[in-house]
This record gives sequence, C-alpha cells and structure tokens, in this order.
Amino acid sequence: MLEDIRRLAVPIDDGIDTLLEAIGDARFVLLGEASHGTSDYYTYRAEITKRLITERGFDFVAVEGDWPDCFWINLWVKGRADARRNAHEVLGDFERWPTWMWANEEVASFLEWLRLHNASSGNRVGFYGLDVYSLWDSLYVVFEYLREHHPGHLDTARSAVRCFEPYAEDPQRYAWATRMLPDACVDEVVSLLADVRGRAGTLDGEPEAELDAVQNAEVVAGAERYYRALVGSDDQSWNVRDIHMTDTLDRLVAHDSPDAKAVVWEHNTHIGDARATPMRGAGLVNVGQLVRERHARDGVFLCGFGGHRGSVIASDAWGSDATRFPVPSAQAGTHEALLHEGLGVPSVLVFGRDRSGPWLSSTRGHRAIGVVYDPGAERYGNWVPTIMGKRYDAFVYFDQTSALHPLHGEPIAYRAEKETYPWAV
Repeated sequence: MLEDIRRLAVPIDDGIDTLLEAIGDARFVLLGEASHGTSDYYTYRAEITKRLITERGFDFVAVEGDWPDCFWINLWVKGRADARRNAHEVLGDFERWPTWMWANEEVASFLEWLRLHNASSGNRVGFYGLDVYSLWDSLYVVFEYLREHHPGHLDTARSAVRCFEPYAEDPQRYAWATRMLPDACVDEVVSLLADVRGRAGTLDGEPEAELDAVQNAEVVAGAERYYRALVGSDDQSWNVRDIHMTDTLDRLVAHDSPDAKAVVWEHNTHIGDARATPMRGAGLVNVGQLVRERHARDGVFLCGFGGHRGSVIASDAWGSDATRFPVPSAQAGTHEALLHEGLGVPSVLVFGRDRSGPWLSSTRGHRAIGVVYDPGAERYGNWVPTIMGKRYDAFVYFDQTSALHPLHGEPIAYRAEKETYPWAV
C-alpha cells in the first residue's frame, strides 16, 4: 500500500510540471480543496491555474461562488470596471456569508496577477461564479437590466419581484412557504427566464451583457428550485445545485468559443467524481461526475487536494463568525493517514491509466471540511468513503496546512486544540 503511494508521488515543487504533462490537451481541469478555509489549497491551486493560463491557453476560471459578485470581479480582471480599485477593495464587496471563502488574501493575490496578465497580454481570461444561492441579488440585476434596456418588458420582472417580496430576502422563509404552496413563485420565475432569454442582447460597451442577464435569470430559476427542494428533500437540493453549476459551466464554454478551456475551483465534494463515493448509492450526482459524462471527448482532469493536519478557517455554526480551528491528525486507516505514513511531505500524485494498485482501488475515509466545522466531532463526520483512483485523476497532498487569511477584518476567534482529542497525536 505505502509502496503504491510512493511510486505515484513527486515532490510538490515539481508537481505542477507533472500535472501539466498529465493534463495534456484536456479542456476541463477541475481543481478541488478539502476545506473552504485552507491557505495551502488556495495558493497551490492558483499556481497551477497560472500555468494553465500562460502555457496552455485556458480561457476562464469558474468557482464555487455567486454569479453577481464574481461577474463584477470578471469585469475588473478584464479592465472593464473599477479601474482605480485593487483586488482587496473589489473583494471587500463580498457580503454573503461565508465571506472568507472568496474575500481572502490568497484569492486577492491571484486576481491581481490575473488582471495584470490580461492587461499585459491583451487576453480576456475571465473569472465567473457557478453557484445558485444569489436569488435576490440576481433578481434585482435582471430587473435593472430590463428597466434600463427593455423598459417595455418589465411586467414579468415586476411579477417575480412582487412574488418574492413577502419573504424579505430570506431564502429559508421562502423554502418553508413552499410546503404550503408547492409551486409558490414557479410561474413567475419561468416567465421571467423566458422573457430575458428572448430580450437579452449585446450592448454597446459591454460585450458580456447578454451573458450576465441570461445567467442571472438562470440563477433566479435555479435558486427557486433549490430552495423549494431544500425543505422537501436534501438529496434533491444537492442535485439541483450541482446540475445548475454544471449547466452554468457549459453555458460559459458555449459563450466563450467552441474550443474554450475551463479551470474550475470547487470543494472536493463537488469536483471529485461522486460515483467513487456513497453519493452514488444515494442517487446524488456532482460537478465532477457530470463534466466527465458530458465532456469525456474534450478531456476532463479532476485533481483533489487534502492534508494530514494543520489549521483551517470555518465557523462553529451556520452564519457565525470566522474561527481559526486546529485540524487534528488524520484518523488511522484513512487516505490522509496513509499519505502521512508513506510520504510525510507535500507531494503531488498523478494516477495514470492503471489504477488497480492497492491504494488507488481501496475504499477509505477521505477528509472533507465545510464552512461549519467541529474538530471534536470529526471522527463522526468529515470523512467520505472514497476510491481515490476513481474519484480523481491526481491528488495534491500537504502534510501540514495553515488557515486562510480573510480580508473583511471581522474578529477571528482562535480555538485551541484540546488534549482530549484522542486522534490529535
């Protein structure tokens, strides 16, 4: 088992060269993270992406973020908005919790690089959000688009706004209301989407106006489906979200060019193929699986990230302040524990065609930390049974990780590691 791991590994300093060789001509490269709050994952992922952009001609980065916020960043990195502001200031506009997920020093550094790259090269490499959460923000963008450019067609937007108004921009209130009114605002949203699809067009001075208007309408439709599904079936809401993100990725590729190349940044639970985990038995799909199924001929490369122990930014409850938590040592028998035992240093592992070896073909726990985290309960959660060789094409391993550096300046609580954690050795 350990020999299998050592055979696949290269030092992390040589890892990007090895990854680029393995990626070859693939048009879809999906880069993961084992948490939304680890500096090492964000930083190394950004370095891989820079090389893909400069050496392989990748056209855009699509992330697990809200469309409206990320679209403004997209305009900024292309030099079409906020010319006097820096990346810290632009990211400071992120207000939806968890703000640290994108408003952090690591992302700011990459965006500054991307803006300079576009300006110096004449390229227009974009930065887009794939997620489905921004129901109200997207609805208001669509309303303003129609008001400014197609004022004769505001009726559908007004109807949608009126339908959602009683819920005071609270998605949970809307979700629970659909238990009494299952179709709630469905008709209004469907009409709005159809109207925007029919009216959107390229505007003078903003070549992506059509894309923005249509995508915001798609987000409104997707978010309505997501929140309606949330109270009825958690499984269905997961699928609604990941199908929406994959459809958005396809829409971006179609918008860019017939042979566009995309880098995707999302959590491992989204970019690692769901069929290599218990998600398959639960009827769940994810972005990694769907992209493989839809674009196998175009070349798809899935790269996971993980670590043995360290620190992470997360919260102890949904909506709570950011906290710097310790991440205990990986539990015995997990993928991360084997990587620590077999390597003990940051490494990149590329799997190749033959994945029948004892490590790649075994089912073992694989760490997954979300935006809410409790190190004391980690043994009861945070571990996804995974066949590594089927879930990814490569894996980036860190033996010791450190927490992200949030930008917003909110107080960061520091949680000391308790000696009673039996696995924190």
